[in-house]
Amino acid sequence: ATSDSSSVDDFLLCEAIKQDILPINDYSRPGDKVGKITAIVIHYVGNPATTAENNRNYFESLKDTHERSASSHYIVGLEGEIIQCVPLDEISYASNSRNKDTIAIECCHPDTTGKFNSKTYESLVKLTAALCKTYGLNPTTDILRHYDITGKMCPVYYVENEEEWRYFITQVVSQMK
Repeated sequence: ATSDSSSVDDFLLCEAIKQDILPINDYSRPGDKVGKITAIVIHYVGNPATTAENNRNYFESLKDTHERSASSHYIVGLEGEIIQCVPLDEISYASNSRNKDTIAIECCHPDTTGKFNSKTYESLVKLTAALCKTYGLNPTTDILRHYDITGKMCPVYYVENEEEWRYFITQVVSQMK
């Protein structure tokens, strides 16, 4: 599937995802093409009470600071807003060894627990379901936490609360119906 598949397009029209694509640079958007998308990786920003725009701008600032390489395809904000930072046919710097075959979604959170508020959660469920439909992914096997790839405590709330992670997956399955 391509990034212009109908499920994501339909979602874009309904939810008004803001496209604010990062400029190509070595630290947040290398411009390298992804291979076949085989999973979606869920992250949390780890920076409580920041907005989607704050985090998108942080990714862009890395081209100047060179402090690390980091980015994601999407950032879901505290008001449920979604910003797309990287085209879906390019890698983001979010999921280490899985950058080449995954779509990364970073989520904002109000406090240090890392638990997403209801607006963030609802948008994340809808976006993840649309992406699963578009790429023919099975939510029970193809939605991962950053933790599942590297062991990093990300998204921390879902690492510490496995039952809540399983519930999130059931919500994505329900949204796909």
